[in-house]
Amino acid sequence: MPEPGAHQVVIKVHASGLCYTDVHQALGHFGMPYPMRLGHEPVGEIVAVGAGVTSRSVGDRVGVPWVQASCGRCEWCTRGLPVICPGVVQAAIDMPGGHAEYLLAFAAATVLLPSGISYEQAAPIMCAGYTVYSGLRIAEPQVRDRIAVLGIGGLGHLALQFAHAAGFHTIALTQSPDKVELAQRLGADEVFADAAELAKAGGADVVLATSNSNAAMQQAVEALRPLGRLVIMGVDGGSMFSFAPAAALTKRIRILTSSQNDRRDLYDALQYVAEGRVKVATETFALADIPRAYDKVAGGTVRFRAVILPNG
Repeated sequence: MPEPGAHQVVIKVHASGLCYTDVHQALGHFGMPYPMRLGHEPVGEIVAVGAGVTSRSVGDRVGVPWVQASCGRCEWCTRGLPVICPGVVQAAIDMPGGHAEYLLAFAAATVLLPSGISYEQAAPIMCAGYTVYSGLRIAEPQVRDRIAVLGIGGLGHLALQFAHAAGFHTIALTQSPDKVELAQRLGADEVFADAAELAKAGGADVVLATSNSNAAMQQAVEALRPLGRLVIMGVDGGSMFSFAPAAALTKRIRILTSSQNDRRDLYDALQYVAEGRVKVATETFALADIPRAYDKVAGGTVRFRAVILPNG
């Protein structure tokens, strides 16, 4: 049971999302120190507050995004972009993560949860939903833009719903025939097997690349309309962008990368879920069953977000 320091709170964790980043971390891909407790999508109830905490109280329902703190002094902090701070303090890397019964966090890093959202639904939004909605926002979609989502998985099933809920013409790109009907239920106005089919049907103004396939992302560039934007949210281990740049240059294509950009994005994402306009597909596990959850995520057999319930 941790004790809160100054400006910190202790959270009783009610749900903690487990995603493929946990797999990367466990395999040592990020060069993080060991031992380290993983879990960067935790939500729960504050049970203790430290000295100097005035914005949070015992009983508050909160979530904790990846960024815990920053230096507050560098160029990026003073420009209001602490997520880019070279001295950023991150959950599950610099501080223990949320796969536990109790979690220590900085009060200023916590986010109050809307009253209409359950812990199980809120947890995946702290990273997966945050990342996807940030990607949609950074693309700066305009009225009548066509939004295509590449990959209908843990991120993609949320991207489809966010784009549809925001009122855009939404397109799904999936090579899995069993996901066509699912994509339509999630809000897709059209479903295509690949970028070539999409290009023949008029293309897209924005492609939200939630797939880990570099090859699929390269092909997606060809389906972008003039002034189109490709937003990358994941990559595989290979090289990127081996395609000839002529099409991208003549159409003035923009290639963007996105993770967790602005706290307003997290606020909006949580509100969409609380209002019932977006629903996370979850599979839940007890804390003692976390090895099986990890194996299912690593094997790609979870549809679509694994959630650990440490306290029941």
